[in-house]
Amino acid sequence: MPEMDGVEVLRQLHQRGLTEKIPIFLITANTDAHMIREAYELGVMDVISKPVIPYVVLRRVQSVVELYRARRELSRTVDRQRCELLEQARHINQLNQGMIEALSTVIEFRDGECGGHVRRIYDITKILLTHTKFGDSMDAETIEHVAQAAIMHDVGKIAISDTILNKPGRLTPEEYAVMQTHALRGAEMLEQIPQLRENGSYNYAYDIARHHHERWDGGGYPDGLCGDAITTEAQVVSLADVYDALISKRVYKDAFSAEQALGMIRDGQCGVFNPELLRCFFSIEPEIRQLYTKANEEERNEFAALAGGRH
Repeated sequence: MPEMDGVEVLRQLHQRGLTEKIPIFLITANTDAHMIREAYELGVMDVISKPVIPYVVLRRVQSVVELYRARRELSRTVDRQRCELLEQARHINQLNQGMIEALSTVIEFRDGECGGHVRRIYDITKILLTHTKFGDSMDAETIEHVAQAAIMHDVGKIAISDTILNKPGRLTPEEYAVMQTHALRGAEMLEQIPQLRENGSYNYAYDIARHHHERWDGGGYPDGLCGDAITTEAQVVSLADVYDALISKRVYKDAFSAEQALGMIRDGQCGVFNPELLRCFFSIEPEIRQLYTKANEEERNEFAALAGGRH
């Protein structure tokens, strides 16, 4: 080996990461303990002293080959099991998401809605967090958890009587006080679902259900939080909820135009919001408005298909 000795070859192999993939044997007449220790630290499987005995070398090599085969098979098994577990987790997550959406949609039907409200809240929340600085501290997985949690913001309405929930006129002060309890009731209900605690959306869902009616100036409910005491996710869902409520038809009102809704939000007619959140919201509202255009087109297409089926 005129260019480099065996240990230097070993160093080069180690630098390239090859000693982790290929079993290396060092056959040497050198008995220096420091050299042998360095060889093992560089990743050799075994050090064989000269003079060599062919039978011993063969058995050692065969043992290492069998070890590597076993490692490779174990690695394949682990990879296969990991893929199976990931698929099971994905399936379970889909089932959980389906149950969450089903429960939330049932509540919207009780509230005189067509069920699209929860999907729009999900979409608006995701757009706000993805395209404004309010989601800068969140990765994509966290944003998805918050958007899923937003679906459950009104889960407490299941505890409100239909008489109040679907009243076509203005609520009396007493009725409004009952309606306000849905925020606390929703948070309490979520606490009573043990399986939900394992979902990544749980903490966000609890916070949003309880605090999506809090206002920046402290004039909201149920806890009278103000300013940054209200979490980012609760602030975002609160604004998304108000916007969708304004431009959607409800049992107690007709839909406002998007321009009217923006004016009412800007003027504080629906409570006080974080000024910076409003600025961000107004900047991307045209993109949010497209959600409703698309939804209306889908409804018209579905109606046309139903009508065509009657002839």
